[in-house]
Amino acid sequence: MSSKTNGNGVPADLESKLWTTADKLRGHMDAAEYKHVVLGLIFLKYISDAFQELFEALSADEYADPEDRDEYLAENIFFVPEVARWGRLQQSAKSPEIGVLVDRAMAAIERDNPSLKGVLPQDYGREDLDKRRLGELIDLISTIAMGDRESRSQDILGRVYEYFLGQFASAEGKKGGQFYTPKPVVRLLVEMLEPYQGRVYDPCCGSGGMFVQSEKFIAEHGGNVGDISVYGQESNPTTWRLCKMNLAIRGIDGNIGTHAADTFHANLHRDLRADYILANPPFNMSDWGGQLLADDPRWVFETPPGGNANFAWVQHMIYHLSANGRAGFVLSNGSMSTNTRGEKEIRQQMIEADLVDCMVALPPQLFYNTQIPACLWFLNKAKPAHRRGQTLFVDARRMGFMLDRTLRDLSDEDIAQIAGTYHLWRNLTPSPSPNGEGLYTDIPGFCKSAALEEIAGHGYVLTPGRYVGAADVEDDGEPFAEKMERLTAALTDQFVESARLEAVIRENLRKLGYDIG
Repeated sequence: MSSKTNGNGVPADLESKLWTTADKLRGHMDAAEYKHVVLGLIFLKYISDAFQELFEALSADEYADPEDRDEYLAENIFFVPEVARWGRLQQSAKSPEIGVLVDRAMAAIERDNPSLKGVLPQDYGREDLDKRRLGELIDLISTIAMGDRESRSQDILGRVYEYFLGQFASAEGKKGGQFYTPKPVVRLLVEMLEPYQGRVYDPCCGSGGMFVQSEKFIAEHGGNVGDISVYGQESNPTTWRLCKMNLAIRGIDGNIGTHAADTFHANLHRDLRADYILANPPFNMSDWGGQLLADDPRWVFETPPGGNANFAWVQHMIYHLSANGRAGFVLSNGSMSTNTRGEKEIRQQMIEADLVDCMVALPPQLFYNTQIPACLWFLNKAKPAHRRGQTLFVDARRMGFMLDRTLRDLSDEDIAQIAGTYHLWRNLTPSPSPNGEGLYTDIPGFCKSAALEEIAGHGYVLTPGRYVGAADVEDDGEPFAEKMERLTAALTDQFVESARLEAVIRENLRKLGYDIG
């Protein structure tokens, strides 16, 4: 197998083969269905590999029982009943009954692991699923070692799973994008909020990307994943199941409810006050049932307009923040400047309450599912003393690079620059070096710390471009007066030449019998 990897550290040829094989199924079923076929098998292979490794270790111990479920529970590994073990399924991959066997395996795993009840797909036996291609996919997935300790430490399955979520989002367009927030956007949110410990909440958690990146951030910075408690909610039942599987793969014990539910109308975490909130709410939802929630206690400032849920999401998150809580979330650019009745008033009251910590204008084309320009909002219920009455504005619209014709990405350097600027601005204990490093400074065209009075002067509009100004142009050494004289003379010469050419063209047209006046 090739040692080359993609940006996620997964063997590139493996991903390519997996996607090619999985994509064969797409012509035979709806894309929204075949992603569950593939992701379900990947999940099954992972938990089976992890089980098998511990099973063999227990089998070698004369005092242990390899069929004792408590042995696996103690190691945070799912118990896999014999009928569901991957080796048995692989042996039957060429059988026309393979679909039925996979369904039985999924049902058996759910029976033996109550936390997965109602989560795993169980429709592999249906007639319209091509069993030959299903067998080919099982054979290919069999080549991936995903459950052994080394692979788990490298998060091979998690990376494959994340890759597939992105591929499905791209292939399905809007439908897929509803459950997938691009990785660079999630990383930027996490790097800026730094959720080391406490309660982390996502009220529209999709497939769980915010939780996964939070866990990765803590691990990469030497923290303890056990120091955070994860809470979430998701209204789409199939996406809710994806999230449950995604968290189970990573060993994250998250509370996302026992079922899918609408966050506005069935708030599963009514009493939660979170230390961190990360979210990517659906943009500009018009049919969210706001007319049924006119007196809801979550509307901290005003009742949001019934035709757009943006500021319903914002106030829901403010309501669920702890006294020292911070939130970071994605919204459409319109949220920064809308004058729609209700939205402008809510935004103004949020600013006057000194809740808005930072605004980031994102580059275009980061999202699979929409071309609507997006931004990041950061709220803080307890700003550091030296930043009270101020908001940081960051204009990142020109950052990033194109992955292909339609999709943009943010580099590690881009994310570090944006997050680093925010942390310098927030710095609670500034300790600059003699040359001034370690202190925040405004950078024309990129970032600006603006006082409440300045924001009020702009009509409470939060668009970063209004504040950061234009980037400084490098001085070329030519005095301004001399440059203007030179450019004016050149422009005069060009006007003269333009007039001469116009006269020539008119004369030539006249000779041909055309008079244009």
